[in-house]
Amino acid sequence: MFENQPKGLFALALANTGERFGYYTMLAIFVLFLQANFGWGEGLAGTVYSTFLMLVYFLPILGGAMADKIGFGRCVTFGILVMFIGYLLLAVPAGNGTAAIVMMAVALLLISVGTSLFKGNLQVMVGKLYDDPRYAEQRDNGYSIFYMAINIGALFAPATAVALHRWAMNTFHATEASAYHYAFGVACVSLLVSIAIYYGFRWTFASVDNTARPTEGTQVETVKAEAHEETAEEKADTHSRLVALFLVFAVVIFFWMSFHQNGLTLTYFARDFTQKSASGWQAMLFDVTNLVAIIFIVYALFGLFQSKTGKGHLISALVILVSAGFLMVRYTHSPASVSIEAPIFQQFNPSFVVMLTPVSMGLFGWLASKHKEPSAPRKIGYGMLVAGIAYTIMIVASIGLSYNLNDAQRVSPMWLVCTYLVLTFAELLLSPMGISFVSKVAPQKYQGLMMGCWFGATAIGNFLVQIPAYLWKAVPLTMVWGVLVCLCLASFIFIFSVMKKLEKVC
Repeated sequence: MFENQPKGLFALALANTGERFGYYTMLAIFVLFLQANFGWGEGLAGTVYSTFLMLVYFLPILGGAMADKIGFGRCVTFGILVMFIGYLLLAVPAGNGTAAIVMMAVALLLISVGTSLFKGNLQVMVGKLYDDPRYAEQRDNGYSIFYMAINIGALFAPATAVALHRWAMNTFHATEASAYHYAFGVACVSLLVSIAIYYGFRWTFASVDNTARPTEGTQVETVKAEAHEETAEEKADTHSRLVALFLVFAVVIFFWMSFHQNGLTLTYFARDFTQKSASGWQAMLFDVTNLVAIIFIVYALFGLFQSKTGKGHLISALVILVSAGFLMVRYTHSPASVSIEAPIFQQFNPSFVVMLTPVSMGLFGWLASKHKEPSAPRKIGYGMLVAGIAYTIMIVASIGLSYNLNDAQRVSPMWLVCTYLVLTFAELLLSPMGISFVSKVAPQKYQGLMMGCWFGATAIGNFLVQIPAYLWKAVPLTMVWGVLVCLCLASFIFIFSVMKKLEKVC
């Protein structure tokens, strides 16, 4: 899994892990903060949430274009600094008046701008590592590892947010609303870790950081490249590539509209319709340390079968035994029941991503050895189908539920856990494969801009996230999820209708 990967991948991935931890800590509780602090309804809170997500993913278009001019390294550095100021403002408890709303808006804008300079350009640098012929065949695997690292940061974020919120209320007797600011503040610390990793290991990816002043020889080559006029055949190829990219961008809009319900309507469902406690083995799922133990077992099992040395087999076996023993001890000493808070459900998606990444890589590696691996566009199409299945589960879970139910009618938390599991399968088929597709297909002179456009499509999807929030309490729950199922299935049909155009440029 990690063999034959460029060293720079791990440095860039870990730098992104730190930043993502802070971002997802903030995002896990954001809509709950908006409602608790300002008293806003689900629709208005959903609009603010989706608009913020839109800006986070739309502005990388500008960040990518800027990087093509001034360099990826400078943009990444500026991005972290701007994000730091934004999170710092968000951590200040300013009350619930007009001044507090303005401060929050400025903070969200700064975080969005900073992310636009950081996130997309970091991913372009990852793609450039695989322009080296030694690593070209490992591009999809590399992006899967990079994506897994993102989710390692996100894995601990919901538990951290809940723990900090609870700690602030108990220690400082803070109100529910003001206690959220302590969780926002942790993002500042995570950014310091991120920039330390980035600069500490910058030497491993210096070859793809175009911030450095080019040598005289490189300048001559650049001038020649700029002087070269495209032939008719090259122009046609560029056009075909751009058309293929924008067809994919059109599809992913509806995936992200569906996927990012995790911080909105799925959180509302967790708060309003899901049991507030769990017992037995179900209770163990809501402790992130138990999920980490399961992740260790999964990776050790792969090591057990893939290791080429006796020492490797022994280490893998010991990890499995220790992790399994840890889980058994936790189970025998677990309390009769544990309370469940709505934000904690958001830990399942990143934990499943980390857990299932080696499974998906192993599956597609096996299919590749049989010359049967689906192309990246086909994986994206299948991802839309799987996302539709995830919300079909929510339709089943919502049958018979009304918005005025009592606590006795709340449903098992396993409905949401299963939904997050299926959504994770969809995400692994679509997101890392989509990013890899963009880095591979984008014409050289538009790489930064096209990666920005990938985020732009994500931004449109994130802005549309608010639609189900406005349907909340206006139509039956089954119809809220039904809208998402229909959009996912329509996207699946569309992408397969243009598959020949997409696979032509792969």
